[in-house]
Amino acid sequence: MSYLAEENRYDKMIYRRCGRSGIKLPIISLGLWHNFGGVDIFGKGREIVHKAFDAGITHFDLANNYGPPPGSAEEFFGQILTKDFKSYRDELIISTKAGYLMWPGPYGEWGSKKYLLASLDQSLKRMGLEYVDIFYSHRPDPDTPMEETMEALYQAIKQGKALYVGLSNYSASETKEATRILKEMGVRCLIHQPKYSMFVRWTEEEKLFDVLDEEGMGSIAFSPLAQGLLTDRYLKGIPEDSRAAKSHGFLQEDEVSPARIGKAKQLNEIAANRGQTLAQLALIWVLRNTVTSVLIGVSKLEQLYANLEIINNIDLSSDELEGIEKILSD
Repeated sequence: MSYLAEENRYDKMIYRRCGRSGIKLPIISLGLWHNFGGVDIFGKGREIVHKAFDAGITHFDLANNYGPPPGSAEEFFGQILTKDFKSYRDELIISTKAGYLMWPGPYGEWGSKKYLLASLDQSLKRMGLEYVDIFYSHRPDPDTPMEETMEALYQAIKQGKALYVGLSNYSASETKEATRILKEMGVRCLIHQPKYSMFVRWTEEEKLFDVLDEEGMGSIAFSPLAQGLLTDRYLKGIPEDSRAAKSHGFLQEDEVSPARIGKAKQLNEIAANRGQTLAQLALIWVLRNTVTSVLIGVSKLEQLYANLEIINNIDLSSDELEGIEKILSD
């Protein structure tokens, strides 16, 4: 049976303007970093994507290396576009990135024009698209002149392969320099994708959000749940099937420290008093100021639905904000 989107899909979702642009993003966006690759069950991921769009999530975030294996998340999403979303393409914001290792040799990663534009061509082919809505430089390259990396983003727009460009993992000073170069080329940078959560606050310390405000850029936070630390998953220790328990995982066991667990437990009490989960509180906290959208990654429909519930109670009182800050600063 062919997919037919819910008619009322836009009724409840909250959309925020992305910087000083014509684009609005849902406050919750779906990231396909894990759970949508070649090692995963297609039907399960397909259902999650369907239900996300049915709930008003219009932004789907990918990168060339997402999977595993690398490239397979884009192939997965390409199948969704072909089978289900073909008639809805103009309702979607599809983003991809390039910067991390994708193929062997000296041209398979980082920020050269050769790598970035070749990677974008490969991404478009995997997804069966003529263009993506946002193309990111996934990380700054210390050995390639920034002018070259930004020229690749400019070329992506000039060639009609991307409508907008963005930066990810760039420091505040790097962001300022990158946007200056792009503006000289006649391109405005739409968005920055930083790692940001209650436990990772470099964006505040470096005043990145001030730079984004000055430049008229939006922001979308990845890892807002600190890779699961800001959920109830670790409140009683490290589960055997968790990311921290796996030697190859991105969350290392030593990151699940007693101090962080203690803070998570206190934050969980604030969440409970609001009738919410710790994960919901963590998402709302990230969205409290200027962040345009938060990227969520889910492996089950129940997780998607739980995240969507924040729309019903997204405001934090001054007392709650003060209480959260006290916990985090202790």
